[in-house]
Amino acid sequence: MQRTARDIARLVKGELSGNPQQAVTGLAGIREAAPGDITFLASPKYQSAVKATRASVLIAGKDLAVSFPGTLIRVEDPAAAFAKLVEQVAPRPVTYKSGIHPKAVVASSAKLGKGVSVQPHAVIEDGAVIGDRTVVGAGSHIGQECCIGADCLLYSQVSLRERTTLGDRVILHSGVVLGADGFGFETVEGRHKKIPQVGSVQIGDDVEIGANTTIDRGRFGRTRVGNGTKIDNLVQIGHNCVIGEHGIICGLVGIAGSTIIGNHVTIAGQAGIAGHLTIGDKSIIMAQAGVTKDVPAGSVMLGAPAVPHKEFKRVNAAIQRLPETLAKIHELELQLAELRARLTAVS
Repeated sequence: MQRTARDIARLVKGELSGNPQQAVTGLAGIREAAPGDITFLASPKYQSAVKATRASVLIAGKDLAVSFPGTLIRVEDPAAAFAKLVEQVAPRPVTYKSGIHPKAVVASSAKLGKGVSVQPHAVIEDGAVIGDRTVVGAGSHIGQECCIGADCLLYSQVSLRERTTLGDRVILHSGVVLGADGFGFETVEGRHKKIPQVGSVQIGDDVEIGANTTIDRGRFGRTRVGNGTKIDNLVQIGHNCVIGEHGIICGLVGIAGSTIIGNHVTIAGQAGIAGHLTIGDKSIIMAQAGVTKDVPAGSVMLGAPAVPHKEFKRVNAAIQRLPETLAKIHELELQLAELRARLTAVS
């Protein structure tokens, strides 16, 4: 990358102050930036980082008070402006040549659409159907009777068990496992007996699932993920769960079986949700929350066990004052004991 600050200001339609000829050779975060880099400031909470940054050019909001010794470019939306700049200079996306690699194994009964790319050591089993322009990454396994839509991208080492269904434009990152058996056992005469898991997994359109995430097949029916939902790395979704549309599920979340998650729900990192619950539409489950009861639509839950976040804050504030509260109680106890002693002496 080699551009001037003036060129970048024109690209992002910003107002420039400072040296318009300042050379920009790279992009970086505000803390990692070196001389010659351009960075951005989107939130006032990073104001302190501006003083320490070594960046030569800073993109900041028009109304944000900032003191920066280098060249400054002011825009309405710094994050969007920086993203636009990244798109201009980022390496071209990796592309995959259509066709079946000689080292891939594709069953004769499998049906592949136009422009499908099957990478080395991928295995596609009997009865699988793969839509147009879909990529099956190296070492991936597509089980019997799976159905994959058009324009999907399965990175390396993705595993789809039998009868798993993907919509169109689904992205599965490396290590994703869809359709493994649900964790279902009954105790019979002191031993754990496996309950057959004969259902499937159904993924809607425009879903993206992060690396090493697992979604178990239904016991009899389907485990479902709705259109547009985005799931982070290392998430576990149990059998027979129903995940609504356009949700966000962050890393290390665990959702036990038969739970229903509504539409537009956000579940933050390391949250855990017990089984057979219902989480209402547009709810937010905050980081490390442990949900043990149904959650009404529009709720914001925090804590373990999870409670409405305002209640959690009040309880937490009281806990923080606990040492002072205990000291005050001890003082009152001493005063009460002294008062009782006086009353006893008078009587």
